[in-house]
Amino acid sequence: MTETLSCYACGETYHRDERARCVCGEPLWFEPDSSGFDWKALPDGPGMWRYESLLPVDAPVESTRAGTDGRQPTGIGAGAGGTPLVRTPRLDGLAGCATYLKDEGRNPTGSFKDRGSAVGVAAAAERGRPVGTVSHGNMAMSVAAHAASADVPCVVLVPADISAARLRLIGQYDPEVVRVDGDYGRLYERSLELGSELGISFVNSDSPLRVAGQATTVLEILDEFAPDVPDAIVMPASSGGHASAAWRALRDLDAAGVLPSIPELHFVQAAPSAPIAEAYAAGAETVSPTDGGGTIAYSIGNGDPPSGNRALTAARDTGGSVTAVTDDEIRTATAAFAARAGACVEPASATTLAGARTLAADGVLDAEDDVVLVATGTGFKEDVGRPDPPESPTVPLDELGTALADRLD
Repeated sequence: MTETLSCYACGETYHRDERARCVCGEPLWFEPDSSGFDWKALPDGPGMWRYESLLPVDAPVESTRAGTDGRQPTGIGAGAGGTPLVRTPRLDGLAGCATYLKDEGRNPTGSFKDRGSAVGVAAAAERGRPVGTVSHGNMAMSVAAHAASADVPCVVLVPADISAARLRLIGQYDPEVVRVDGDYGRLYERSLELGSELGISFVNSDSPLRVAGQATTVLEILDEFAPDVPDAIVMPASSGGHASAAWRALRDLDAAGVLPSIPELHFVQAAPSAPIAEAYAAGAETVSPTDGGGTIAYSIGNGDPPSGNRALTAARDTGGSVTAVTDDEIRTATAAFAARAGACVEPASATTLAGARTLAADGVLDAEDDVVLVATGTGFKEDVGRPDPPESPTVPLDELGTALADRLD
């Protein structure tokens, strides 16, 4: 189990729990020892804990059942990860490449956030600390749910103008919810200060513990493809935490010598709020904050991403890119995921299909490329981005056969 944190930018190292960001200002991540990593030597699971050797915590298991091997999964943390990777040929024509869907909506609370929450809550439980997060969406629900399952006290900091609907979704897990009036970007920084002062383990969007857990998304993808690799992985980008985690996974597996080549990482943002994509297009070395505009992909509408520089570096290091897509393109992609692949995804996830389509049109991807679209969350909690209700006339039962024949003609 690794205890070392490092900075991708300057190489400075720290012991775990010392801090979340380097003195140079960039975020830290765990530096696991991947020497000796072997796909064939991995345990069967459960879920993301198949990669326990690369994680900074032990799997949530108990050994209370007589006659067992002492590795019985416990709590919803044990159910994180292990999501399906499926070939989606009916999306190929729209995307302009051979598509695969990594369906993160199959996690316990419906998003990839469960991977980071499972690790963060397990670490807090090991140290006897409360856990906290700054979020008003998927991450808040995820942290609260995992904390409830593990009997760990939980604090969720949300903006003062959060909707009643979201408060209900978060509140069902019974965390301490505090609405904060002020700059939401500053709230992220303040939570880190308070975490140190009050002994709360804040598992925010790009915290080292969260990034370690979220790296398992790409570990699973590459495990499925092994010994080959996909040509590209396309992911939504917001804070840059999940993007950083993908890069971390590639770095670890490359160091272990188990990758024949490095897949390109392509990140996609919603055009109204796309500071990382703007920096990439401008050839800038760092990401500048933007005011950001409203978007139907509100879960990735982040004008000041805390790991934006790291995500930008990840894209360039792997020969990938950062692309912005419009809300209309997101709506088209959301509908296509459902109608062509049978997948109900949130608008943020649909950016991957819209982004792949743009990349193919620009000649970055081609029809022969194997491309994984990471759908980061379910659309069953969302009302936006979906097509209008279909026309559905009412017919008498004795006329049903004729009506169906006419509609199917």
